[in-house]
Amino acid sequence: MKVIIGSDVKGFKLKEHLIKFLNSKDYKVVDVSPDPNLNFVESAKLVSEEVLKEEDNFGIVIDEYGAGSFMVANKIKGIICAEVSDEHSAHMTKEHNNTKIISLGSGIIGKTLAENIVMNFLNNEYSGGRHQIRIDMLNRLA
Repeated sequence: MKVIIGSDVKGFKLKEHLIKFLNSKDYKVVDVSPDPNLNFVESAKLVSEEVLKEEDNFGIVIDEYGAGSFMVANKIKGIICAEVSDEHSAHMTKEHNNTKIISLGSGIIGKTLAENIVMNFLNNEYSGGRHQIRIDMLNRLA
């Protein structure tokens, strides 16, 4: 599993923190936005495109409120992204929605909560079954 991560200028510090955190947990992390001056459209597009390259890639996009990156990622065919600000939502969106990317708002959540959200997202599996009907519907929209 690779974790693809990117941010705009407002999410840059949280992104850097999460990269160190994920590296300490032995995750392979790819930072697609090492330039802190990217806007959320550019960074979310880069993360989305990289996530699509391999089946076991997952992504994290970060801006000030999470909403902008969320909207951009969901415009990319094949991506399901959820804007997440709590651990339970991170768990459930992966389990029920087969989410490939989560969007975080650096102005909403702190470092510890971000760590917990990311771990709940990465350490859960898609349960399939009845949920696949909605996934298929979502994928037909894009």
